[in-house]
Amino acid sequence: MVPVEHDLHPETAVRLRPLGVDDEHAVRTAQLSMAREGFEFAFGLTDETDWPSYVTELSHRQFGIDLPPGSVPASFLAAVSDGVVVGRSSIRHRLNDELRIVGEHVGYCVLPQFRRQGFATEICRQSVIIARAFGVDGVLLTCDADNVASKTVIERCGGILDSDWPLTGTAPSKYRYWIK
Repeated sequence: MVPVEHDLHPETAVRLRPLGVDDEHAVRTAQLSMAREGFEFAFGLTDETDWPSYVTELSHRQFGIDLPPGSVPASFLAAVSDGVVVGRSSIRHRLNDELRIVGEHVGYCVLPQFRRQGFATEICRQSVIIARAFGVDGVLLTCDADNVASKTVIERCGGILDSDWPLTGTAPSKYRYWIK
C-alpha cells in the first residue's frame, strides 16, 4: 500500500514523464483504483494488453505515428512524486473539428489517496506548459459541471470560463475553460 501522507510539496515534487516498462504495476493498480470511480486512468489498457506494446503505442501517439482515424498527436504522462505514481496527464498537441466541440487539450487525474494535497493543481499547471511547448496557444480544459474540485484547479491555473458555451443555449453538463 502506498502511504497516504508524506512531506512533499507538489510544486517541487511532481514530475510528468512518459510511461516506461517499469511502470506496469503502478499503472495497472491506478487503472483499477480509478475504475471504481468510473474513470479510465490509462486509455485502452485492458487486462490482456501487452505492456511493452502499450508503452510503444503511447510513444507513437506522441509523435503522430500510426494514429487511429480521428485521433491527434497526444502525450500520456505519469505524474510521479518521490518515485510514486500519484496521477496522470493526457495532453493533445492540437484539436480537430470534433475535439473542439467534445474534447480538450488537457485531461488529468489524481489517484484518490493523493487528493487534496495540491497534486492536481501542479499536474494541471505543468500540463499547460507542456501543451504550450507543442504550440498550443489557447489551452482548452473541461470538467463536469458538478466537479467543484476540478473547476477550482482549472481556475487556479488561469482558466477562464468559455462564455460562448454551451452552443445550444441549455445548461451545460460540462464547463469549458481556456488558459491563454
